[in-house]
Amino acid sequence: GMSHRKFERPRHGSLGFCPRKRCAHHKGKVKKFPRDDASKPCHLTAFMGYKAGMTHIVRDVDKPGSKQHKKEAVEAVTVIETPPMVVVGVVGYVRTPRGLRSLTTVWAKHLSDEFRRRLYKNWYKSKSKKAFTKYTKEESDKAKNSDKELERIKKYCEVVRVIAHTQMSKVNIGQKKAHVMEIQVNGGSPKDKVEFASKLFEQSVPVKSIFNQNEMIDICGVTKGHGYKGVTSRWHTTKLPRKTHRGLRKVGCIGSWHPAKVAWSVPRAGQKGYFHRTEVNKKIYRIGDAAKKADGSIEHKNATTEFDLTEKSITPMGGFPHYGSVMEDFVMIKGCCVGVKKRVITLRKTLLAQTSRSAVEEITLKFVDTSSKFGHGRFQTADEKSKFLGVLKKDIVQQAAK
Repeated sequence: GMSHRKFERPRHGSLGFCPRKRCAHHKGKVKKFPRDDASKPCHLTAFMGYKAGMTHIVRDVDKPGSKQHKKEAVEAVTVIETPPMVVVGVVGYVRTPRGLRSLTTVWAKHLSDEFRRRLYKNWYKSKSKKAFTKYTKEESDKAKNSDKELERIKKYCEVVRVIAHTQMSKVNIGQKKAHVMEIQVNGGSPKDKVEFASKLFEQSVPVKSIFNQNEMIDICGVTKGHGYKGVTSRWHTTKLPRKTHRGLRKVGCIGSWHPAKVAWSVPRAGQKGYFHRTEVNKKIYRIGDAAKKADGSIEHKNATTEFDLTEKSITPMGGFPHYGSVMEDFVMIKGCCVGVKKRVITLRKTLLAQTSRSAVEEITLKFVDTSSKFGHGRFQTADEKSKFLGVLKKDIVQQAAK
């Protein structure tokens, strides 16, 4: 007979994220930059990094009135490797009744191959590699052309963004083509913004100059892909009873006889994951300095705390699984973040005035875990391991070989 459900219940899965289809572009896109405030000094509002993996930290909670106050808490953190980005251009936008329109773009004189690779589908097979050769030639001949364009931006534009790219030679994710993004310059008048941006040309901008510890940031990225999935996994619909004929990971009724169509809001099987998502309010627990110094020496200190004086770098024993070792600057955020390892992640300044207790709390790390993330890590450093295990046969063999 005609069946209906006995009790109401909320629907499964949000419709706000429809259509659930694979993302068109692999990198996280900033759909909205923070609101501009001309009274502040000029500053950049976003950055890019690569997800390395997770570990955990111990810290003292500072929440007067809470049961947790002055107690230690263990929390999961994600490490995002963020080598300095290089600014290669500036673009000005004018406000029109139909939204922003880019007025003009000015590029730096010298552009690295990492960046120019982005302009080719296949750099290795391309014969001429001509991208930007004419532009730089014309610029150096006329010399004043770019100044004219910069003046136009100063005169007409309201929104100024710099074009910056990541330095692939500094991270080991097996890619040579740089990720490029526009980063909005907030604060100051349009004139100040253009001055600020053109001073940054060909400079490398460290993540420190944009974010601080304890800051709340947002993360834009593409989630981990899971391929074609059924309704139970994709929409978290209830499984049918065990004895159901023809399978039980299904939707019992996909709609009434009339209207004789399946409504768009009914959960169906299809793509799960590899969606673009923006996740808000990720707290920065630490901004670590690069282990690899400018002169090429390596210093293992960026996971040391005042309470745990062991000199160690953030890379766990045996490296981050599926990633390797983090040698450059990194940002440590509380909790998880979208995407698989090596995924390019866009970090953006928050859009809101952060006033909540967790947002303004000062974070003091007592301990950062660097035991192996592959198996049951028992040792924090190679040093500690060798002390515990004593002299091994392989050590003696090595000695003999020397």
